[in-house]
Amino acid sequence: MKKIVYMIVGVMALLACQKQQSHEAEYVVQVSLGGWHSPDYTAEQVIGRIDTVSQLIPVKKVIIGWSQDKEIYRQVGDYLHDRGIRMLLWLPVFAETEEVCENTPAVDLWGQVPTNYDLAAGEGFRFNCPSDPQNAANVVAVYDSLFSDCGFDGVFIDRIRTQSFVSGVSGVLGCGCPLCVERFAAEGVDIQAVKAEFETQGDAFFSVSGYTPVEGFSFKNPVAAAFFKAKGQVVSSSVAAIADSLRSRGLEVGMDLYAPFMAPFVGQDYTILAGHADFIKPMLYRQTFAPAGMGFEYDLLRKALPAATGYPDFKMDVDFLHTQLKAMEPYSCAKYPGIEINYRPVVAPTSPEYISESLKAVLSHGFDGAVLSWNIMEAPLSHLEPLKQKDR
Repeated sequence: MKKIVYMIVGVMALLACQKQQSHEAEYVVQVSLGGWHSPDYTAEQVIGRIDTVSQLIPVKKVIIGWSQDKEIYRQVGDYLHDRGIRMLLWLPVFAETEEVCENTPAVDLWGQVPTNYDLAAGEGFRFNCPSDPQNAANVVAVYDSLFSDCGFDGVFIDRIRTQSFVSGVSGVLGCGCPLCVERFAAEGVDIQAVKAEFETQGDAFFSVSGYTPVEGFSFKNPVAAAFFKAKGQVVSSSVAAIADSLRSRGLEVGMDLYAPFMAPFVGQDYTILAGHADFIKPMLYRQTFAPAGMGFEYDLLRKALPAATGYPDFKMDVDFLHTQLKAMEPYSCAKYPGIEINYRPVVAPTSPEYISESLKAVLSHGFDGAVLSWNIMEAPLSHLEPLKQKDR
């Protein structure tokens, strides 16, 4: 009898394994049109590229934005909807909106606006206060006034954080405006005490006793631990409210997130955010040397805090990628890790081998697929060949 049971269990395991191996990954692709003005591509160019890509791999959704040219979205949307592909607006929240609405800027604990990072035109990475209700209302109003009649099935919200170590320590010790001071106080954190502790301890304020993928960094200083926990609540609850407002309009909502190990520094609490998103896209960029690149951001942390202790020498290899994928597993919303497939010699020197390795890791954790980031228009078609060979 036991032999029969073991045989049945073995057959079931084999079938499950075969099913997993035959699983066809689902892909979400991103189309960056540039800033709010003068889109970088025409509707015909976008449609042509997506048509080519969709013949190679199964495309489930297209994230596109954030030019104000409505006709592009209408034409692209007609093409996508005819093929059963959903179209999501790529919408920045706490940065890049200064050209279309008034905003209150975020400040550090000393009341100063942190320096920004200009990657390209329309990408200044200048962040606004997450607590000002008018900032949040303005973002939703931008959708309503500029994009609600363009045929979008959803919204993909980006820049849902504070500044990072791009601005040094000043970038992550904020926002310290009066509104945020009140919200931190409601979370049991006295911003004046945090400032005094940092001024006394210096880099040691940030020292950690260890790191695990699930728990993240463990701060030695209880004041630092309390500050970053509260910061996650302050920033992420504001993002959640914006997401809820957009979802109340019948829109699917996706979120652009930092890799789990760096997310607490920029105010992203995965538990809060995942509860208000249809899907999350952690930016697991190992070959991006710009904001959100994992190694790029971690190097900035260590340069900004040379005397802080406890930070491991992370190598941005596939083993480290697995730790970040593991950290994503507990959350109940759909999960589509972001893998960069566009190519730029200095900023994103990707390769087909890198993309194949990354996707294999993603699928090994049982996720449905990946977001091919961050601009399918700049992706060499050779980068898609490994994906085609794996799934078809």
